[in-house]
Amino acid sequence: MRVLMFGWEFPPHITGGLGTACFGLTKGLARHKVSVVFVVPKAFGDEDKSALRLVSAEDIEVGLTDIELKEFWERVSYIEVGSNLIPYLDPEVFQRLISQSIPVGIDIKESTYGRKFKFSGAYGKDLMQEVLRYSYIAATIAAKEQFDVIHAHDWLTYPAGISAKLTSGKPLVIHVHATEFDRSGENVNQVVYDIERKGMEMADKVITVSNLTRNIVITRYGIDPNKVVTVHNAVEFRNGNPLGQANKTVPEKVVTFLGRVTFQKGPDYFVEAANKVLKKYSNVRFVMAGSGDMLNRMIRRVAELGISDKFHFTGFLKGSDVPRMFSMSDVYVMPSVSEPFGISPLEAMKSNVPVIISKQSGVAEILKHGIKIDFWDVDAMADAIYGLLNYQSLSNFFIKHGQEEVDSLKWENAAFEVKEIYKASI
Repeated sequence: MRVLMFGWEFPPHITGGLGTACFGLTKGLARHKVSVVFVVPKAFGDEDKSALRLVSAEDIEVGLTDIELKEFWERVSYIEVGSNLIPYLDPEVFQRLISQSIPVGIDIKESTYGRKFKFSGAYGKDLMQEVLRYSYIAATIAAKEQFDVIHAHDWLTYPAGISAKLTSGKPLVIHVHATEFDRSGENVNQVVYDIERKGMEMADKVITVSNLTRNIVITRYGIDPNKVVTVHNAVEFRNGNPLGQANKTVPEKVVTFLGRVTFQKGPDYFVEAANKVLKKYSNVRFVMAGSGDMLNRMIRRVAELGISDKFHFTGFLKGSDVPRMFSMSDVYVMPSVSEPFGISPLEAMKSNVPVIISKQSGVAEILKHGIKIDFWDVDAMADAIYGLLNYQSLSNFFIKHGQEEVDSLKWENAAFEVKEIYKASI
């Protein structure tokens, strides 16, 4: 079986769990004899291509005629919008970029024969235009490649998946790693919502990373439940810790938050819980590893609470810095307000770190040996942190059984389920 897969990022160039999930899934599919052609807007040359063929969209020469181009854009005209959507930037940077940018579009009357589009590979001010270009190039790729099914990951690639389906007539599977309701709560960006809904409607099958997300897809997007299937994520396995036990630079125990510092991830609840713990227990330091639009607000709040000497902000971590951070941690907390799944707790458990996760997360559906709290219950979160820090037997219990539990959550198993979904869509 051969799959044409569209993603927006691939390790080591990632901004969160999406790229990590794509990497794990493609490796798992390779073990089940599924050949994957994985397309990204921009490849950097240092990606692991052992389990797939990686195609950079900016290397594709567009070869459609003016007439074909016009017909194509008419079929996907719903994404022709003037939008300056920029994920993960704080309001000040957003306003500065918007004031400096001039909205641009693609003239469908212009001949583009022999032309190549450039992509930044980032979430910048031209994001929506890059989504448009990517979807156009997808049609060119679909016309040249041989494949059985199309697989598109998250909303940025849904238009590409749709254009590939319209060009080839092959079935489309879309993979919902998050929805606009997870990212923005009830203040949804209508443009993104419309793209997500169109992708779900056009798909032959919809894969969601949790039953929590499946319910959102059915109730908030009106998608037929019969074509929505949950496949839980997994964790990438390594033979031992390649970094060994990192040396702490502080004598205290370490409690870690690792993720985007945005509304969705609940960083403000982590800060408030840290303040409560520090009033009862001083032998601890808290780490917020990540970046996002709430970062400056969190720094100010930590200063207001007077706990700056016990709180560290590392910025975004990637590559080997992530397992190194886990190896220095005594407790990992994921207080997400809405988390479709959440791979990081699995990575922490694999690193022998007990975890505290919000009940409002997809990973809570499958984990038994993690402490589960409501994201808004700061007292319960503080109690859980305090208990794991003070009672070593409790911590050891979750480390031992958590390690055993996470060993069964393999990408190979998730990939088998995905392959069965492919078969059902063909």
